[in-house]
Amino acid sequence: MMKRYVLAAALGAAVALAGCNQDNREITKKLDEISRKLDNIQARPGGAAPQQRAARPGPDPTKTYAVPVDDIPAVGRPDALVTIVKAYEYACPFCEKVRPTLDQITKDYGDNVRIVYAPFVVHPQTATVPAQATCAAYRQGKFKEMDELLWEKVFKTRQFDEAHIVGLAKEAGLDAAKFQTDLKGDCGPWVQKHMGMLSQLGVGATPGFFINGRFLSGAQPLPAFKTVIDEELKKAQERVAQGTPRESYYKTWVVEKGLKKLEPAK
Repeated sequence: MMKRYVLAAALGAAVALAGCNQDNREITKKLDEISRKLDNIQARPGGAAPQQRAARPGPDPTKTYAVPVDDIPAVGRPDALVTIVKAYEYACPFCEKVRPTLDQITKDYGDNVRIVYAPFVVHPQTATVPAQATCAAYRQGKFKEMDELLWEKVFKTRQFDEAHIVGLAKEAGLDAAKFQTDLKGDCGPWVQKHMGMLSQLGVGATPGFFINGRFLSGAQPLPAFKTVIDEELKKAQERVAQGTPRESYYKTWVVEKGLKKLEPAK
């Protein structure tokens, strides 16, 4: 009976998390491992369970983190008062699920919000090439076109192979030769650079969001985003009214004043 409860709890936690850190096969494998371990525990005298490891610490949602946005694709005005940095990948269903929410945010807030797309690959066998493809498209000013194609014709069709993605470059209106050169060249280190930055700030799964440096985890509903956006927009409007130039607001109040890395757990 106890084993059944533990397995149910483990399965619920794995499915309910609004974020990606492993594929379904890995979840099944982990549950099988849990089942075997429980059998071993119950076979011991007393059936005592070993001490569990502490969960990996993540960003504190009450604090502001200095998330750089240089050399990352962005949609929206560079002088927007609220910047949302999205840590995502193209093999994560929760990243796809939250896209309509971000579209609605753009409609509701207009020029006051920009969205920055920072790669964070958690399924390297499938999501690495798409991440590098966005870099290569970004180098040619075609990030939005490639992003749409990757969701519609890669994620939804589960065709993550490089040849298929290279074919989409032509459909996006890209110089195919340059695209392939960048894909196999600088775009690999580019992805790793931004993943390292996000990891340093405590990101461990996708999607994750920094709203003017404040962290929001997972594919949250629209009201959860709006709560943080409204708070940050109000602060920004007050600070601009007091003299902070609008075009340098994010740099001044987030990049320069925010935490540069995850603080150690106390």
